[in-house]
Amino acid sequence: MPRSPEELMDYLAGLGIVVTTHRHPPLFTVEESQDLRGEISGGHTKNLLLKDKKDRYFLVTVEEDARVDLKTIHHAIGASGRVSFGKPDRLMALLGVTPGAVTVFGVVNDSERKVTVVLDEALLEHEIINAHPLHNEATISIRRADLMRFLETTGHRPLVLKVSQ
Repeated sequence: MPRSPEELMDYLAGLGIVVTTHRHPPLFTVEESQDLRGEISGGHTKNLLLKDKKDRYFLVTVEEDARVDLKTIHHAIGASGRVSFGKPDRLMALLGVTPGAVTVFGVVNDSERKVTVVLDEALLEHEIINAHPLHNEATISIRRADLMRFLETTGHRPLVLKVSQ
């Protein structure tokens, strides 16, 4: 069973990481979430679960308005050939999330470390980063350094690369 949003929050608290939670109606797209701008400051994320030809998975996290060229990103992230989107059943199996709730925090459920985390350089220019807490009915704000520490403790040292255009 994947960890619940509450268990994620307990995990973060256990690391001494303080986050701010913003509850809102379910958001399924970046466009819907942009209606919250002004209420929640910091960098807002868009997350893509990508699969290469060798069935390796990459969770690519960029700023919400970033453009990613799926025809060439495999060169930057070290994938074997072109990539495709991970199927919904893989989202649940690997990250414990459903479509519309993909989040960098999903790696808390990837105990086998099958997913490589890729963070876009531009996103890390923000001191505060915002992402869903395993569901799309809230957004949590976390300090950049705390996000990096969280990823390290889950065994997912991220690749920090320029993947957006």
